[in-house]
Amino acid sequence: MQQRFMFAALVALAVLAMTTGAPAQQAAAGAAPAVLTAKDVSAGDTAWVSISTALVLLMTIPGLAFFYGGLVRRKNVLSVLMQCFMMMCLVSVQWALFGYSLAFGPDVKGLIGNLSWAGLQQVSSSVPSPYAPTIPHQLFMMFQMMFAVITPALIVGAFAERMKFAAFVVFSLLWATFVYDPVCHWVWGKDGFLNVMGVLDFAGGTVVHINAGVASLAAALVIGKRLGYPDRMSPPHNLPFATLGAGLLWFGWFGFNAGSALCAGGLSTSAFVATHLAAAAGGLTWAVMDLVANKRATVLGIISGGVAGLATITQAAGYVGAIAAIAIGIIAGIVPWLFVSIIKPKLGYDDALDAFGVHGVGGILGALLTGVFASKAVNPAGADGLIYGNVHFFKVQCIAVLVTAAYSFVVTFILLRLVDALIGLRSDAQSERIGLDLTDHRETGYTVLD
Repeated sequence: MQQRFMFAALVALAVLAMTTGAPAQQAAAGAAPAVLTAKDVSAGDTAWVSISTALVLLMTIPGLAFFYGGLVRRKNVLSVLMQCFMMMCLVSVQWALFGYSLAFGPDVKGLIGNLSWAGLQQVSSSVPSPYAPTIPHQLFMMFQMMFAVITPALIVGAFAERMKFAAFVVFSLLWATFVYDPVCHWVWGKDGFLNVMGVLDFAGGTVVHINAGVASLAAALVIGKRLGYPDRMSPPHNLPFATLGAGLLWFGWFGFNAGSALCAGGLSTSAFVATHLAAAAGGLTWAVMDLVANKRATVLGIISGGVAGLATITQAAGYVGAIAAIAIGIIAGIVPWLFVSIIKPKLGYDDALDAFGVHGVGGILGALLTGVFASKAVNPAGADGLIYGNVHFFKVQCIAVLVTAAYSFVVTFILLRLVDALIGLRSDAQSERIGLDLTDHRETGYTVLD
């Protein structure tokens, strides 16, 4: 029954996208400036964004898959790897059918794109995108596809070890369509209302990290605690896996942030430097916090700090210099550490892999700190932040945080309740005790020899 429902939902959405996209071709024809032709495509920029696209794919599989997979118990490692791999397959198809058009297509009242580009109509492999005038439109679409993939994949960390696979697939498809695509349009669409307001999000601090982080909090609250949480929870089953995943995330994040310049040159270089320094400062600071509080620095701590630094710098990467990036990384090593180590245990909810504590809190910090440290000296297309006297811009960033967090939480909550009512969200107690590797997939990650 669950599988039939999942298949029917996928088919229905695909048919809807294809049938409603065709009549809007005339709107799409006017969306791209007439001056853009194949002659405007830069080989160097195309090469750089192509590499960056591959780097961002690497962040989901195997980067996030190994990072999350190493942090769960051994009986659930394959379930996490499967969820990350399925997300790549599922959202890629959704993006091509209609997700890209909803996110970046011609605007409908500042809220969503229309379906003019559904099925990649008018999305050329040779003519540039109106969003990136020196690379082919299809390459811009592919680069943005990887962001659309990893954002819902981050939510896996909240409900790891206890959501049914069929429910995961249906929820992920709905979330990508009704949460990610609209928020993406608001912030990055040319006429999205937050973009028009002046919100700056260089590489996804709001679109990706606040959006997915707050959704993770909603998911943890709706699906409930794991059996035995917190007293009978075992430690991460494979920290070397998690460390490998964190290293791959760091590596891929250069494409995520520096690639968001959409060209090779000074801006991509500046974002590259800021990304690395914030990650390094975040890992260093988290390790120091562990050392001071617990008398020992840990592998789990330093990789968590590195990822927190990366999440926090994402929004600001193309708008701040090196020293500001280090300051942002230090803050990212302190505030999420305090939240994960002190505040979360007092609140008592079970965000299994701290998706909200790292990505949600880091994304919120990143949006606010962009409002503080952004400088037109780094990027003339940006804005000066609070330290340069621009109070209005800081207020705009605060509005973006509130709007995105409220929308993501409410709609995620509704979608989860809907999926629960239709097919059930949570695995039964027996399946949870055995582990989702065996009960959902009839496979095991490890062979135990007597």
